[in-house]
Amino acid sequence: MKRDWIGILSAVLVSTCISTSGFAADELKLKTISDAAIKPIMDKYGIPGMAVAITADGQNHIFNYGVESKDTNRPVTPATMFELGSISKTFTVTLTSYADVTGRLSLSDKASKYLPSMKGRPFGDVVLMNLGTHTAGGFPLQVPDEVKTEKQLMEYLASWKPSYAAGTHRTYANPSIGALGYITAKSMGKDFAALMEDQLFPSLGLTSTYINVPKSRMADYAQGYKRSGEPARMTPATLSSEAYGVKSTAGDMIRFIDANMGLVELDEKLRQAITNTHTGYFDVGAMTQDLIWEQYSYPATLTTLMDNNSGAMLKTIPVKQLTPAMEPRDDVWINKTGSTNGFGAYVAFVPKERLGIVILANKNYPNEDRVSAAYQILTEIISAR
Repeated sequence: MKRDWIGILSAVLVSTCISTSGFAADELKLKTISDAAIKPIMDKYGIPGMAVAITADGQNHIFNYGVESKDTNRPVTPATMFELGSISKTFTVTLTSYADVTGRLSLSDKASKYLPSMKGRPFGDVVLMNLGTHTAGGFPLQVPDEVKTEKQLMEYLASWKPSYAAGTHRTYANPSIGALGYITAKSMGKDFAALMEDQLFPSLGLTSTYINVPKSRMADYAQGYKRSGEPARMTPATLSSEAYGVKSTAGDMIRFIDANMGLVELDEKLRQAITNTHTGYFDVGAMTQDLIWEQYSYPATLTTLMDNNSGAMLKTIPVKQLTPAMEPRDDVWINKTGSTNGFGAYVAFVPKERLGIVILANKNYPNEDRVSAAYQILTEIISAR
């Protein structure tokens, strides 16, 4: 399949490899730190397989644990793909931000500019920035099950009535970010999945990241497991591609984290688009809501990170809009969790420390344990420098 980027040069692909110099190259020490945080979690929750990727000062390290499937006992390898769940949303806003940088849309535009059928409807008045920050006015967590076609989606959005004024409350929701991805694809004149797989992923240098895993790579797609232990993989649904549909490897994801810290050579417009996703728009207690990304002043305490990545954050929460918006900064801890029925993931990075982590698992387990493991690993690396 031809992979090219509209209007930009191809990204310069720099292969990541295990380093052989400096503390970050002390593979045994890093593995010991990772093992101490990850193995107890696998034992506690019966997680079949996990992959951990660490970026330290531009050097990448990947540690694999357990098996892709309990049936085959095939070990997790660098080629193993995991479902990312809501971490997929960070790719969606990267595409939206790129469309903004290249003039295809503006985050200050209203939805009706791209969906004319929404004119005169409440959804038509929603500003795109609010769709990307969970502050559109209140959507349910999931698109209703009965919404199965594009026509039904338009009918659903046309009938939507906000519970709050836009920009006053944060309600974590898949329909709003899903609609933003849908609108972005409209503005760029292509199918959303095609834009991601043929253009965005390749331009980021991601070679094993997909929405629709091709048959040639299905053997590398880990089997997921529910908390009950039953096998599970996500079933495509309306707006699932935009909200939680990406599958990827630890190696690709740590490259994406490097790109978010400016450590990967990219086309200038794509680099700016990524940086712009770290703009802070709302204060949500100790957390600042960026475009999907969630950031905290650094250093952040483990308690703060665990509280703000807990299930309580799925509730509707009053917010304070930052006017002007907060410019992207380095002295922050930026993170995102992601879950599907059978997978659990977490990514975090601290630009000031040139340090980041990806934790992928083929079983859904509590966010607090993911955050705690990442915090333990990163803080031990920092203290050992």
